[in-house]
Amino acid sequence: MNALQDSGRALRAATPPALLDALRPVLARCHDALDAQLLMADYGLGHLQAMTVPPHGVPALPVDGSGAGRAFGSQEPYAERRDGGSVLHLPVTARGDRLGVLSVTFAEPPDPAATKELLEIAGLLAHEVVVAERDTDLYVQARRLDRLTLAAEMQWQLLPARSCSRPEFALGAQLEPAYDTFGDNFDWSASPDALTLSITNGMGDGINAALLTSLGVGALRNARRADLPLADQAALADQAVYGQHHGTWHLSCLLLRFELATGRVEIIDAGSPRAFVLRDGTVRPLTFEAQLPLGMFDGTHYEPESIRVLPGDRLLFVSDGVHAVTDAGGEAYGDRALARAFLATRLLPAADVPRAVLRELTTHRGSSQGDDDALVVCMDWFGRPA
Repeated sequence: MNALQDSGRALRAATPPALLDALRPVLARCHDALDAQLLMADYGLGHLQAMTVPPHGVPALPVDGSGAGRAFGSQEPYAERRDGGSVLHLPVTARGDRLGVLSVTFAEPPDPAATKELLEIAGLLAHEVVVAERDTDLYVQARRLDRLTLAAEMQWQLLPARSCSRPEFALGAQLEPAYDTFGDNFDWSASPDALTLSITNGMGDGINAALLTSLGVGALRNARRADLPLADQAALADQAVYGQHHGTWHLSCLLLRFELATGRVEIIDAGSPRAFVLRDGTVRPLTFEAQLPLGMFDGTHYEPESIRVLPGDRLLFVSDGVHAVTDAGGEAYGDRALARAFLATRLLPAADVPRAVLRELTTHRGSSQGDDDALVVCMDWFGRPA
């Protein structure tokens, strides 16, 4: 018996809602597993919720302080004793996108070879979940502890994965409030030669902000997929927003294109979020030439500038819902506090940094809910391997 091959065949043959049902018999036959549960990370990345039909049939587990959460955070298998048996928690991750955890129950803990194979099976499950989400809402429903507002539903549908990794870079991002977000958005796409990253913030709130951001992000993607230069991508999105709103509504955007082979970065700062770089243990702000937000005037010309990132650099991008947030006394969070939070998270992987920075922001604000979206994007640059 080959558990990896059998698992792959079973998952490919299963209907989208029945991936776990198809996998359980293979785990039982090949590894003497007694049970298996798939737990999906919620939108706030604070809880793991079991896949059940109907949804929410089992209480969610906190990421902090649970065995499953430890596997999710470390991205390594974690075993714990439970009710006379053993539960092995395995990260369910597809190309760096952390989806959740596969928790497998055994009478006795599996040996290291079996654990390694089970980790690969969890990776197969992750890829099948990504495909299955196109045909069923069950996995999306398992990610929500509460109902999303319509504006938040629109924003989350726009977003790519919240984390991804390649040999040249690792990315992580998070939006808060996760269940009631408005106009903040991030987007990325990697080709064989380049990574294009955008951070956008549509003015207003609610449905209007979500519609505006959807228009801007759609226009940027349309231009990017036509393989247009960065300046033309910004110009096309500017025309799309102006053509719809004639300058009454506009979209702030930071648009970046990284050459994977060289680390050269083209940048257009159109009313952008704040940007920082952590290099050699020192945090410093990145300042760019300010250009007009997208859609403010007809026919705006955008001119890219360039910098170079070095292997080992960590970049942080935050929206005004982070750096402009005030505490009870009216003091803004500001660049200095951001730099401290950024430096304090230097040992965390990029995927964990946004949530950690947002926790610090909540402490400063003194409440869990702010008046504006808060968006944090973290990027580690490794450079192309020789």
